[in-house]
Amino acid sequence: MSLFAELKRRNVLRVGVAYLAASWLLIQILETLFPIYDVDETSIQVVVSILGIGFIPVLIFAWVFEWTPQGLKKDSEVDRDAGTTPGGSKAFDRVVIIVLALALGYFAIDKFVLDPTRDAEIIETVRERARTEALYESYGDKSIVVLPFVNMSADPDQEYFSDGLSEELLNLLSRIQELRVISRTSAFSFKGKDVDIPTVAEKLKVDHVLEGSVRKSGNRIRITVQLIDARTDTHLWSETYDRTLDDVFVIQDEIAAEIVAQLRITLLGKSPETRKIDPEAYVLYLQARHLTWSPDSDGMIQAETLLKQALALEPDYVPVMNELSVVYYRQGYAFDIRSREEGKRLSEEMNRKALGVDPGDAVATAILAWRHMEDQLDPAGAARLFEEAIASDPTDEDIVRSAGSFARMIGRPDQAIVLGEYAIARNPRCAVCFHSLSMAYRDSGRFEEAEANGKIARALGMRLDYSIAKTKLQQGRADEALLVFEQMDGRNHQKLHAMAMALYSLGRQAEFEATFAELRKRWGDEQPIFIALVYSWAGDTDSAFAWLDRAIEKEAFAVIRVYASQFFRNLHADPRWDAMLERIGRSPEQLAAIEFNVMLPLSSADSN
Repeated sequence: MSLFAELKRRNVLRVGVAYLAASWLLIQILETLFPIYDVDETSIQVVVSILGIGFIPVLIFAWVFEWTPQGLKKDSEVDRDAGTTPGGSKAFDRVVIIVLALALGYFAIDKFVLDPTRDAEIIETVRERARTEALYESYGDKSIVVLPFVNMSADPDQEYFSDGLSEELLNLLSRIQELRVISRTSAFSFKGKDVDIPTVAEKLKVDHVLEGSVRKSGNRIRITVQLIDARTDTHLWSETYDRTLDDVFVIQDEIAAEIVAQLRITLLGKSPETRKIDPEAYVLYLQARHLTWSPDSDGMIQAETLLKQALALEPDYVPVMNELSVVYYRQGYAFDIRSREEGKRLSEEMNRKALGVDPGDAVATAILAWRHMEDQLDPAGAARLFEEAIASDPTDEDIVRSAGSFARMIGRPDQAIVLGEYAIARNPRCAVCFHSLSMAYRDSGRFEEAEANGKIARALGMRLDYSIAKTKLQQGRADEALLVFEQMDGRNHQKLHAMAMALYSLGRQAEFEATFAELRKRWGDEQPIFIALVYSWAGDTDSAFAWLDRAIEKEAFAVIRVYASQFFRNLHADPRWDAMLERIGRSPEQLAAIEFNVMLPLSSADSN
């Protein structure tokens, strides 16, 4: 008997085919399931290796043993004349046929159902990443990061000064549109860390690094700076300045001019210059900016005091006015320092004052844009103002990110995605930029990308488990989402409405009704929009529209913030939805009439 005939008689060929088919099917299933549970890709590699190693032992086992109606026996013990082999072979044939049928079925579904959708998503992802890469390439080697200067003063409390000097120099260089300057958020993420220059350059995708130190004693300062070519890790230029505090602005101009010269940016023309202000006012401004995003009310009160002192010395210094406008707004909305109405009024007054001094200031214009949205419900006016702000300073990723949030509010998530990708290209370590991009993807129904960008934002320091869990809820993963919601602190409106929706999706009716009742009782008067969201998710359209009416009457802007959410999709087919959209100025016709064309400094390759 030939070897092939013997292999066939002993079912070795059948076992080999069945093993390969079953292994292929198992790998395809694991490739689908592992990403859902955040299992590392190396785990799939381990499974493939184990299956490969096991192939030979399985063939040897099939050669030595045979399955018979009486059970597993050695081949030498099988009585060929007793008719046992055919029965075992037929049973095993059926197993092989079933495995092959499953594998073929999965292949057909993957090829003709899943593959086209997956390919479309991959193409779109590649296209969006290509835009980012084109942005990088458009600057060539004209990119730089200003690392936080080291405080060498005897007093550690002087660190605000070294940080502030780094930020002011960064802002000065950011005015050069032909130079890609990494933002403060990304640059300062390396503060206090022992990271070498090539690593910094690789993470931020820059060609040059500026670093330095500041020693301040009384009115005397010593500033040491050095410009490094990150590609070769060599020094291009270094300088030490021993001056009085009055000369700090001159030093900034000198450093900026030297950087321009060293980078040989011939198209830039004259390097930017700082405005000369009172040194004491400048120090007060730096101290206050260090406290603007303080997590406690004491810090916010101190920031206000310092900014008022700075304005007393420099009444027309617009950056101080912009900072104070933000502080007033946060005092009313994020703290109980003053009422929301008072905080809003003071913020608007300071914004008007800033624009009175410099009508073209980009930050003040962006603040005004939000005022048009929130107070006047004027999206057309807000769009025009955002265009002006970005045209004035297209390098400020905070302005671009805010414009992306505005695009979401006017029902243009695709435009929001483009703006979000651009903001991240300017600042690849901006947590809030990734979060805003995640929200844009979620509004587009692209939940996997939404979750991926949310995870990046969380890794960069934002607490986004809640947002990521809401994306999982929309994906039908209510059990995973509920675990996150239950772990949230307190019993606020965000936690209760999210838990109610998850419990409804899981069919836990009694718990859903109890949680929803608590939400209505505690937050119905103050946050009616969240009641409407739950009713919509539960399919109670009449109640959802009734609570939407209450929300519009209380604060229409609260509805505008969330109307594009996929949680309202159950209402879209009802005629009352279109009427509601028109009422808040968000009908398709009204939104289409809004002209919002942002011109970003992208290369020609990026526009193709």
